Amino acid sequence: MFKNLSSLPGTVWLLGTVSFFNDSASELVYAVLPLYIASMAGPGALGIIEGVAEAAGSLFKLFSGILSDRMGSGKGLVVAGYGIASVAKPMMALAASWPFILVLRFLDRLGKGLRTSPRDAMLASSVEKEKRGLAFGFHRSMDNAGAVIGPLAASFLLARNMTLRQVILFSGLLGIIVVMLALFLKEPKRMPVARQEFSWKLEGFPSAFRRYLVVLSIFTLGNSSNMFLLFRAKELGLQDYQVPLLWALMSFSAMLFSTPLSALSDRIGRSTLIISGWIIYGLFYLLMGFDGSTSLLWPLFAFYGLFMAATEGAEKAYVADFSGPEMLGAAYGWFNLVTGFMLLPASILFGSIWKFTGYGAAFAFAACCSLLASFLLKFWVK
Repeated sequence: MFKNLSSLPGTVWLLGTVSFFNDSASELVYAVLPLYIASMAGPGALGIIEGVAEAAGSLFKLFSGILSDRMGSGKGLVVAGYGIASVAKPMMALAASWPFILVLRFLDRLGKGLRTSPRDAMLASSVEKEKRGLAFGFHRSMDNAGAVIGPLAASFLLARNMTLRQVILFSGLLGIIVVMLALFLKEPKRMPVARQEFSWKLEGFPSAFRRYLVVLSIFTLGNSSNMFLLFRAKELGLQDYQVPLLWALMSFSAMLFSTPLSALSDRIGRSTLIISGWIIYGLFYLLMGFDGSTSLLWPLFAFYGLFMAATEGAEKAYVADFSGPEMLGAAYGWFNLVTGFMLLPASILFGSIWKFTGYGAAFAFAACCSLLASFLLKFWVK
């Protein structure tokens, strides 16, 4: 495994390092944002904020993917995306109401939308097909390593009696490092694609890729914002300083297993690994719908990290398997559009079910979506 990692090109390593610092900043904010919003509104507003921000940002993921194909380059979009997000995150410390947070979350997701598809295309085109799982798994491991550091830093700062606003403001320092590193990126050359009329029918892609996107949309309908998990943990009685630690544990589990599990998809097949992860997701959500001791949250969230490790890298490597090198950006644009846009109905629906029916029904609905998607991926997508 270590020998294979050392053979990965410098572009993959630098993108991983950029993601490490970016996610350290993002998760530092993400871990405390539910607490911040809870002082202004409830789960309904949380669902609107996350759903609108993610759905709007997903449109830019499609736009940036197509644009990077036509230009034959995505570095400019990647740098701009990291720059916008690095400014928006610390500004949340100035918010006095949740609508202002909604605007800043939108800008943060806009930045992510600009960078994600070009960055994924850079990763996929940097390695041969037989190492795509390894490359994306390594990138997710670095991303999740940042997701460990961020919440730990948030917990440390809260324990030192810093306010939530001060903790959020601290993310700006990490954002500066992210942009500086992104400027040094070198991407593999890709031939620009001739300008074509845009089509929502996914012309040029195989029918199996379209079915894969349909199945992903079903799963994502039950995969609402992870902030609901932190909101639920807080509701079960977890202390404020423990909430970031719980998130760090989940990210630590994902960090440990992302590289080996994603690399495993290079051998056993992407769909087999993805289905395994979705089943873990369904079990986790079923268990989160029951009341219990807060001590059970710790092994449960470590278990949830296995779902992330098994799916995040494999799902993206699977996208490249359906596409030629000349349409990688567009393929990732469609993938990110579907998974991002569906977060709007998913988060609003989850928050509404929780509000009007109860948390048990909301978590059961999410579990059912994951199990249905697993069945369809196994028997419908070839």
